[in-house]
Amino acid sequence: MLTKIEPSPSDWVIRFLRLIRPGGLVLDLAAGGGRHTRLLLDRGFRVRAVDRDTAALRPLACETVELDLETGAPWPLGGGYDGIVVTNYLHRPLLPAIAAALAPGGAVIYETFMVGQEAFGRPTNPDFLLRPGELLGAFAALSVVAFEQGETRAPRRAMVQRIAAVREPPGSLPAGTDSA
Repeated sequence: MLTKIEPSPSDWVIRFLRLIRPGGLVLDLAAGGGRHTRLLLDRGFRVRAVDRDTAALRPLACETVELDLETGAPWPLGGGYDGIVVTNYLHRPLLPAIAAALAPGGAVIYETFMVGQEAFGRPTNPDFLLRPGELLGAFAALSVVAFEQGETRAPRRAMVQRIAAVREPPGSLPAGTDSA
């Protein structure tokens, strides 16, 4: 009997979960099979998992929202999120709404494919591939904690772009700035 092996959570997501307020509300956008939803729940976060097919998410102890994010409708997911996690998904019109949906102090952890991925496999459509530095531009109003782009070898060879950024509370100093 063959068992389906669940993909592991992204090392990038694991590394930057510390940016999200403990016990906070996290949006797992385009949650797919729930690999990050499970991680977030195991770490004690309250999770809203969104995907166009929520069959794999329904057994999990969280709010699930079945939604096609690409209908062109206005952002239907509200705001005030302590964290938003997005991996292996890109729909450019959502990028401003993702940034706006963060609560003060909230963090976005985003990782997806970029141009050059065509050499390694899917996706190959430029509509689903970030341009160099595109996440930096999309989240320019946030304080960037970390950014990477380029070729990775694990879990497989790919061209990726990643960002971890925080919406600073009003009146606070940007991340990495000392008051003295």
